[in-house]
Amino acid sequence: DGFIEEDVPFLDSLDTVVIANIAGNTEQDYTALSDKVSRISAVDMVELNISCPNVKAGGMAFGVLPQSVENITKAVKKHCSKPLMVKLSPNVANIADNARAAENGGADAISLINTVAGMAIDYKTRKPVLANISGGLSGPAIKPIALKMVFEAYKAVKIPIIGMGGIMCAEDVLEFMIAGASAVQVGSANIFNPTASYKIVNDLTTVAKSCNIENIS
Repeated sequence: DGFIEEDVPFLDSLDTVVIANIAGNTEQDYTALSDKVSRISAVDMVELNISCPNVKAGGMAFGVLPQSVENITKAVKKHCSKPLMVKLSPNVANIADNARAAENGGADAISLINTVAGMAIDYKTRKPVLANISGGLSGPAIKPIALKMVFEAYKAVKIPIIGMGGIMCAEDVLEFMIAGASAVQVGSANIFNPTASYKIVNDLTTVAKSCNIENIS
């Protein structure tokens, strides 16, 4: 409700596509959010973050098992009037199976990868750095994992893929698109440089031309 009241008026004033990312801990959370968010005129697409723990299934994330991926996608799709993109977790047995599950559930696109499970320890205190013990690792360190998983997903599904995971420059964008991504998301780079995406877009034209790429697709 705060997002709708405080952020939507600003987003509505921009001449750009808006993709709203939703998350939850129960199926009801997801369906209620998708129903509410997809009614917002400023929102063009909904991204489903299924890396959240399912509190009614012992805390295992919705995105771990293919059947769970398909089930939550189907449930949300019934309540979502906008194109639905499912954001896949890399912490799974087989990313291709989960990509197919999202497609079978009615996803219009998939995005990957979400963060990789990791941990940090302070040797002086002999305790984990994070209060939750483990957390999500992102940034350049996960790029090789992301590229492989985008490639595996591309071989498994026909719907568009949005790649992410350590994209810092225009060359990274081209690598993801060669692996099978139709578009990309930039996350951690914005923390280092708030104008990172602007720079990447500008550099992309120059780099593409230097490789004799006339059409980015």
